[in-house]
Amino acid sequence: MGFTVSKAYLSIRERFDRAGVVLSGLCAAHCLASIVILSAFGFGGDFLLSPAIHKWGLALALIVAAVAIGWGAIQHRRAAPFVIAMTGLSFMGGALALPHGVHESILTMIGVAMVSLGHVLNLRCSH
Repeated sequence: MGFTVSKAYLSIRERFDRAGVVLSGLCAAHCLASIVILSAFGFGGDFLLSPAIHKWGLALALIVAAVAIGWGAIQHRRAAPFVIAMTGLSFMGGALALPHGVHESILTMIGVAMVSLGHVLNLRCSH
């Protein structure tokens, strides 16, 4: 029975890691779409560049990473996924301090890529 419980917890953590990768992809798509749409068409700025979207996105990324990567680090005892993801979250947090624009998007996309890599490594370390 202990094996079943352990496997169930692993399944939940794996789902969080996969959700983290998907959310990272959506965040990167949001950043790119914001730049392209605003540059090409000049509309949607109020919605796409809303500071609330970025703050809530970072909060969601922090929660998902804390659960999945923190849990994974405790289980597999490897630091790389944790360090890479936390560095990525730092980039994302730093981007919030910048005015909206290309520099903010670049920092956010670097951070998102690192968080996603942390989730992928976390999945690999658990197998």
